[in-house]
Order: sequence, then structure tokens, then C-alpha cells
Amino acid sequence: MSSTTSRVRVYMACSLDGFIAGPDNDLSWLHADYSASGDLEPAPDALHFEEFMSQVGALLMGRTTYDVVEGLGQWIYGETPVLVATTRALEPIAPTVQARSGDIRALIDAAKSAAGEKDVYLDGGDLIRQALDAGLVDEITATLVPILLGEGTRLFDGLVQRHRLQFVSSVAYGGGLLQVTAKVLRDA
Repeated sequence: MSSTTSRVRVYMACSLDGFIAGPDNDLSWLHADYSASGDLEPAPDALHFEEFMSQVGALLMGRTTYDVVEGLGQWIYGETPVLVATTRALEPIAPTVQARSGDIRALIDAAKSAAGEKDVYLDGGDLIRQALDAGLVDEITATLVPILLGEGTRLFDGLVQRHRLQFVSSVAYGGGLLQVTAKVLRDA
């Protein structure tokens, strides 16, 4: 049974031109130093990854994202249950990882069940688009990186409909980055 209090949240970084990965799933641009003189002072209420993860009870991740994270060689999700949406065989890199298949509603329900009272962290461009189009995403936190990639994987390409958002915060994240959080509005 899924919790009625858990929210489905997206937490990601993207280039200013809307890419979540460069060509061939390149993420090297995420680890560059973007700080410069004149940067905005970091806001104390910026939502850093560790704080975000403390609010998360389960993560639902797309297979491509999982493969990229696995290739990084560092598991950053601790003991949080990670459900990987896939139809291919999966060799889990941590005991908390399990393969799941099904439509987006079934996957979200499974993640909510695993999350208990905490939130679900939705990660992976294709899953995020599917969940948005199904009306299942509650909140998006995007940390904007001051770089223009020009090509790669865009987060929102492929949406089949418009989605109205309400900005609930915008803060200087630090290191030259900006963070915007938006609530996804549902049509009444």
C-alpha cells in the first residue's frame, strides 16, 4: 500500500540550456569549478543533496541513469532502497538495489510503498517525462549550472503535453550555481 503523504520529487542538475548529460552521457561538466569572483552568496536554505536524501525513503531510477551511476564507481545512496526500472537483467551494485518493471503508475506505487512516510526521489530523464505526463510528479528541484552544452540529453524533450508549474523558491546554491524549486500544478 502506498503512503498518501509521500511526494514524488525530482532533484537534478542541468545546464542552462536544459541538458542533464552531455554527449554519451558525459557528466564531467557537473564536477567543474564554476565559482568566480562576484558570485551570489550561497543561500542558507539551498537544498543540498545530503539534506534532500534525508527526506527520501526510496529512489526510482531509470536503467540508463543506473548504468551511468554504476560507472562512476561511487554509490552515493547509502541504505536508501533503489528501484531500477528495467526489463533487462540487472546485477545490483548494492544490496538495496532491485530491478522493477511495469508501467509508470505501477513503478511509482512500488516506490511509494518502499518509501513509507518519506518522499520518492525520481531520477532519469525518460522516467521523469513519463511521470510528468501521467500527473505523478509533485515537485522539481533543478540546480542550474552556468554552462551551455549545446548537445546531449535534454530533460524535458519528449513530453506529450504542457505542465504548469509554480515556483516556490529560487536561491543561490553556491559555487556559481542557482537552484529553482517548482511545484507541479494539477488541473482541477
